[in-house]
Amino acid sequence: MAYKRLTTRLCACLVLICAAGVARAADRPTFTTGTQIVAVPSTVTDGEHRIVLNLTKDDFEVLEDSRPQRVTFFETTVLPIRVVVLLDTSASMAGTLPQLRTAAREFVTRLLPGDVCRVGAFNDRVQFGGDFTSDQIGLAQDIDTLDVGDATRLYDALGAGLDTLADGAGRRVILVLTDGADTESRSGLRSVIGRARADGVMVYAIGIERTRLYGTHPAVSGPDRGLKKLTEETGGGYFALAKTTDLGTTFARIADELHSQYVIGFSPERLDGRLHTLAVTVKRPGLTARGRRSYVATREHISSLE
Repeated sequence: MAYKRLTTRLCACLVLICAAGVARAADRPTFTTGTQIVAVPSTVTDGEHRIVLNLTKDDFEVLEDSRPQRVTFFETTVLPIRVVVLLDTSASMAGTLPQLRTAAREFVTRLLPGDVCRVGAFNDRVQFGGDFTSDQIGLAQDIDTLDVGDATRLYDALGAGLDTLADGAGRRVILVLTDGADTESRSGLRSVIGRARADGVMVYAIGIERTRLYGTHPAVSGPDRGLKKLTEETGGGYFALAKTTDLGTTFARIADELHSQYVIGFSPERLDGRLHTLAVTVKRPGLTARGRRSYVATREHISSLE
């Protein structure tokens, strides 16, 4: 899916992003140089998984296909997000639904002015509440009225989430929660990763682990293994929970993280239409950067600097 080009005007002092421009693109900041930028929204944490916010451009290194690139764009402004929240309401989640709804409401209360959200659920089918909105009361009502079912159409839900993000403005994100493996989807992991990569959508996932008895032996089962790979490829985060009492703090952590990211960019050497690997590293010891791992080098899939 092609990116839409976004343009804003620079002020006389050459500020790269003005306040009116931040609502237009997640990983596509707007410039005026007439070149192209590969932008990598990144989260930095320390050894205790705390978010680090005091870094500068010189603290980062970006690698394309293992080759260092010169950082030509660096932004720490809080950019608005356009987020789809997808909740597993299949039969295995029945006992957890009250806690899940409460935690999801906690997430929407942390949305900032300019953020918009849409809530969906998946089971035998994929459904959505109202359209994208910043109305927290309306979003809470959507969360409380989502239907339940039996199966787990996880990848169909992710595909539907990507569809809803196709033409919207804002930094595009999917947050999905599940406790099981996909059971009935027509879509698969590979196609969802490919679409999310091409569209620049960042995916976060919360996986609830369950302890079940097999005969007399307890065994821990978790959500679909592909979820962690999906989050790693897109620069999001994966949170495995053994206790559902941690749902509220985890949703809150993700909301805070989405508003605490650096956007780092470089100019690609050529637009060859190929998939290129990406890596963002921090030069300060003890810190880890997390960003998307690849991009497609075509004009429609990277930032337009006009």
